[in-house]
Amino acid sequence: MESGIAQLEAALGHRFANRELLAHALTHRSLAYEHTLENGKSEAPAVGDNERLEFLGDAVLGLVVAEALFSAHPEWHEGELTRVRAQLISRQHMAKVAEAIALGAHLRLSRGEERTGLRRKSTVLSNTMEAVLAALFLDGGLEPVRAFVSRRVMGETEQQLAKELLSGDALGNYKSALQEHLQAARMGTPVYGVKSESGPGHRKRFLVEVRLETDKAEPGKPLARGMGSTKKVAEQDAARRALARLTAAAAKGSGLEQEEQTAE
Repeated sequence: MESGIAQLEAALGHRFANRELLAHALTHRSLAYEHTLENGKSEAPAVGDNERLEFLGDAVLGLVVAEALFSAHPEWHEGELTRVRAQLISRQHMAKVAEAIALGAHLRLSRGEERTGLRRKSTVLSNTMEAVLAALFLDGGLEPVRAFVSRRVMGETEQQLAKELLSGDALGNYKSALQEHLQAARMGTPVYGVKSESGPGHRKRFLVEVRLETDKAEPGKPLARGMGSTKKVAEQDAARRALARLTAAAAKGSGLEQEEQTAE
């Protein structure tokens, strides 16, 4: 156990002052439940499960990733920051981070779950990774979390997402999704137009509006507006907002409002 914890500490880049925190973060609820049954229902397990730590770790992870993106990309708008953060803190990505540090080998499972392959399940890995981040935070504050996130969660993945974001085609092709939605509903075709440009050349901001195409001379009904550091990114943001409005309106059984607030 001690050698395993030391290996994990090396991968995390932090030596715990209180190793019980790390043990707690690695304890699946199946083991805590097994201990409870063995010790009697009136007694608490020797180490509780990691679900409360998972809750805290999710919040800490979101904060640290948001802070890092906010500092690294002053040119990004709220929508761009949100889209990249969502990818970085996703369960899929966090499971890959957990696999990269062999976190599954350190999980503390019940005897029954040990035989089911649970330690390789992506959901369990991502949840445990969040719990471990909470343990890091409780033991050493934000600094060890920031260091780990920078190395393992951000790194090349963040750089690749940033490149893809500039293409306007990544993180969900909202333009295609919007067009398919409008065609399926027989509402028409979306058209995009730049409403304004702002900022210096190296930090340009584009405001784009998407409307329904019409055969008449007057402009079509506005659906939404979006902003971005390139026209493509702004178009994707406008499409995302329009799709969200259409989906919400359909769920409520109501039509679109005639006016759309300007994206901030």
